[in-house]
Order: sequence, then structure tokens, then C-alpha cells
Amino acid sequence: MKKIASILAIALLLFGSSCADFLEEENKSNVTAEEFYATKEGYSALVNSNYAALRNIYGNQPWMFEAGTDLYQEGRGLEPQGLSKYTELNSASSNVNFLYVNGYKSIQLANSAIFYADKTEQAAVNTQYLGEVRFLRANAYFLLVQSYGGVPLITEFIQEPILAFDRATAEEVYAFIISELEGALTQVSSGSYSGRVNKRAVENLLAKVHLTRAYEDFAASDDFAKAASYADKVIGGQGLTISSEQLWKPGNDMNAEVIFSVQYSAGSISADPSRIGNQQQNFFGPYLGGSEVAGNAPYKTYNLLPTRFALDLFEKGDERWYSTFMTEMFTRYYDYYDVADHKSLTVRDFYEPRWFTAQDSIAYVAAHPGVVYHSYGTTDPVSAITTADRATMIVKKFDDPKSLFAGGTSGTSTRDFIVHRLADTYLVAAEAYLQLGNAAQGLERLNAVRARAKVANATLAEFDIDYILDERARELLGEYHRWFDLKRTGKLVERASAHNSWISPENFVGAGGNLKILRPIPQEALDLNQNKNFPQNPAYD
Repeated sequence: MKKIASILAIALLLFGSSCADFLEEENKSNVTAEEFYATKEGYSALVNSNYAALRNIYGNQPWMFEAGTDLYQEGRGLEPQGLSKYTELNSASSNVNFLYVNGYKSIQLANSAIFYADKTEQAAVNTQYLGEVRFLRANAYFLLVQSYGGVPLITEFIQEPILAFDRATAEEVYAFIISELEGALTQVSSGSYSGRVNKRAVENLLAKVHLTRAYEDFAASDDFAKAASYADKVIGGQGLTISSEQLWKPGNDMNAEVIFSVQYSAGSISADPSRIGNQQQNFFGPYLGGSEVAGNAPYKTYNLLPTRFALDLFEKGDERWYSTFMTEMFTRYYDYYDVADHKSLTVRDFYEPRWFTAQDSIAYVAAHPGVVYHSYGTTDPVSAITTADRATMIVKKFDDPKSLFAGGTSGTSTRDFIVHRLADTYLVAAEAYLQLGNAAQGLERLNAVRARAKVANATLAEFDIDYILDERARELLGEYHRWFDLKRTGKLVERASAHNSWISPENFVGAGGNLKILRPIPQEALDLNQNKNFPQNPAYD
């Protein structure tokens, strides 16, 4: 019988990284896996550890989700250069292994929960648990196949070291993902969302997976149809009735439009509250000050800043401009959340919207003497932008006024990370219907999103894939979808080159003239794999 420490050490051998902190704590005991996971309590803990692993994927570094796109680029803070500019992208580039390592950690945990499902003390909830971890395993593989293409399909719990892996095709990986999710549909709870995977979350992921596969050359003929059907099941007649501002209000993370999220709480990070929380609020804004602002403003990294293109997408009257950006920064930043009557507060910085006239500017300054007025066109990170504190637009939708101040790679927020929400599902349906040739139906879904934002309906004449990507940008800015959106739709090279001043089409050209669309298989994975015939992606050979 193997100790838990011995079993989990295999992940270190295979993937070149340590096992998750929440499981390392189990190593302090002398209890075997067979003994611990055979109990209801032990098996429940194992399943819960699968959820905790999501924090390593979504709560930490966002580069593989957002860098190198049309919406964000670096300012004073540098990003991993390969992922953000493509010219230095190779198998050893910084952070290129992020989803590979954390994806396979998640898969190994799911495989262990599936392995022990029929060995543990049987309970009615075990079938539900099994469906939940199948969803989580499918989600990990979905992130992997989008990022790297075909990857090893590891579906069994690894108890002895395996030193050589074969590479499955992307087609095989997609088929496995869909099979897993279809199986999970009959196992998970059909109740309302409470933090655990339910049927609606599975249907939502199936919609996204079918939509993504539909663009591949091995797509099934009904992928777009299934994407639309699953998305409509998730929507189920539910309207977008929560205002944009309330949607992102701190403390409202479990609102009725959330389909699946990564859960946090003050208690869950109490072991190290200055390090192991959510990092999402750290990005998408300029530096606001050092430790002297502790308790008054969040730490911002000064990278992944909204591009001019991203800012230009918003029009007058779009409520998402104000729910997304901190357009008025008070002397104490967090007073925006902590003080109900903003009229009593002094505005320190104002960030002008595109639609302000000269008269609007004069009037605003007259009403706010002493304000630092940031004119439109000076708050996006072009090469000549000032590197002063507070110089660029601040994305506020992830702010946590209860978080500690901690810089670097520390995460201190206890807000949930929203992975899937209803407006995204509406836009998935819009895209699927457009590609099915039913533009009218797709436009109806998209205009439901615009109606909540209080902007005019789009018309059939302008409704195309670029309009959908623009709408996804307005609605989902900062929500870890963008690289996947551009890659899925075949728009990555075109739009990143057109709207990110650090990127040109030549940056994407790799070995043999192949384009760097997929990320390279990490060098550490190739080095550890004794199958030396395991192929690298073509652009990196």
C-alpha cells in the first residue's frame, strides 16, 4: 500500500512541479490513500481538492488567457515576452508551461477521484461527485487542447511512474471531452448553482466545446447546431436582468447569472492571506501606489492594460463603460465602494470617455477643481505613454475592497473567479446561430446583451463574426476568454496585429513558415518524456 505522499509525488516526476499545497498537508499523517479515501469524509475531501485545484488555473497568472491579443498590452510592468509579443515564443518561454502543468495536476486529481469512486464507502452523493470530477477533468483537457493542440490523454490514475507518453490528436481529445461531459450530464445535480458543478454548468461547457470544435477541420457536421442548442438550454428563458454595475458589485459574486465559478472566502485563504487569494484584481490597471496606500487602493501590476482599440469599442450610454472602468478615482480609491454618497467625495483623477466634447471637459474641470484630468487618447499603453502612477485606464470590475495590499505575484482577493456567466452564453448562442446561417436568431441573442447595457440594437447588416468579437470584448473585458476567442475564430493574427502596437503579422511566423497559433509543448514536458518521437507543434520545430 502506498502512502498519499508517494502517490502524489508521481506528478512531480511527470510534470516537473510540486503537488498542490492543499494536498501536501495530507502528507503529515501516516494514513494511506486506501484508508483515507475509503471513508465518506476522505472521499469528500478528495473531490473538494479537485475544486481547489481550479485556483491554480484561474486564480493566478493570466498570461495564457489574455496576453498577446487585441485588447491588452503591457505598460510599465513587463509581461512574459513570448506570450505577449510572439517573437520570443518557444518551448522554454516564460509561463508557456502554465496551463500544461496546472491542467495535468487537475487531471491527475480527477483521475484519482474517479479511481477511488467505487472503492470508497458508498453513498448516494458519490454518483454526483463522479459527474463533478468528470466535468473538471474535461475542463482541464479543453484548456489544454485549445492551447497546445493534441496532448497525451491520461484517463487512468497513475500509481506507478510512467516515463513515456504518446500524443493524442486534437480530434481524439475533443471526442474525449464531449464524451465525458455527456456522461456527466446524467450524474451531476440538476439543482440551482451553489458552487458545485451542476447540469447547467455541464451544458454550458458542452456549448463552448462544440462551438470551438466547429471551427476545426475535423468538426462534426452538427457542432454549431449543438452549440446553439446547449446554449439555449442554459439560457432557458432567463433574461439578463441584473444591471452591469450590480453584476460586479463586491459581495454579489453568487448572483443569478453565474453559471460556474471558482470559490474563495476569507477562511479559505486564512493560512496565508497575503499570498494565496485570487490575483484577478491585480491586473488590467496602472500602479496606484506602494505599500503606503495599503487599505486605500488595490495593488495593480501596470500590465495587461486595455488598448486604445478596447477603449474605442465603448459608445456613449453603454453602462459597461462605467461598470468596467474606474472613471472617477476618489482621494481614497476604495471610497467608491465604502461610501454610499459619492457627492461628498473629492475626485483625484478623472478618465475622460471618447464621447466627451471640449465643453464637457471644461465643465467637468470647473466642477472638480484640482482634479488630475486624463484626456481620452492618453490613457492607453502606446509606446509613448507616460509611466506615471495612475496614468492608464483602471479596470475595476474585479476590485476587492476587503483584500490586503500585497504586490508581486501575491493574491489577496477573496472574491470568486467567475468562469462562466449567462451573458457569455448568450454570445455563444449568437455566434453559433450566425455560423449556422440563422443570423436573425443570433442577432436576437446578441441584442439581449446590448439591451442590458442600454445601447441600441445591432442590425443584421453589421452582424458578423467581428461584431460578435467586439461585443464579447465590451461584455467580457478582463474575464480570461480573449486569447481563446481569437484563436477559435481564426482571428488571432489579424486582430492582435491590427490593434496591439507591440505585434505585427511577422511576429507570428515560426519554423518552416508555420504560424504560432498553438502554444509550444513545454520543453520540460519533452525532456521528461522518454518517447523521443513525441512531436512538437510545427511552428516551434
